[in-house]
Amino acid sequence: MLEYTGDGAFESVHDARTFIENYRQYLLHGFGRWLIVRHADGAKLGWCGLRRADNRLEVDLGFRLAQEYWGQGYASEAALACLNYGHQYLEIPEIIARTHRSNLRSQRVLERIGMHFEGECAFDSEPGYWYRSTYPS
Repeated sequence: MLEYTGDGAFESVHDARTFIENYRQYLLHGFGRWLIVRHADGAKLGWCGLRRADNRLEVDLGFRLAQEYWGQGYASEAALACLNYGHQYLEIPEIIARTHRSNLRSQRVLERIGMHFEGECAFDSEPGYWYRSTYPS
């Protein structure tokens, strides 16, 4: 089946669980992660979306892009679209985002889309920062 989907094999059980959990997000909450596709040529750039943070009530905004698409505004465009969708369409009053302390690009994206720095946190067992957006702001 992988021959037809273009997906590679999972590198770990954790990766497989995360993939399956994203499907559960749609069933449980009506939202999840979405593929970012460039309209001009159909290139698959990465993903962006909303999910319930593990064992938490907060809705978390996340994004990942292939390195070749960094610094071109795609992350900001996708993140803003997901943030607006969450607030305006899904009526989620508060959305958070977390990033590694060393990931300056993601921090700039979150600030650019109007999220506010809240403080330090652990993110993937690494030092990180977290941001918040409230609606209406």
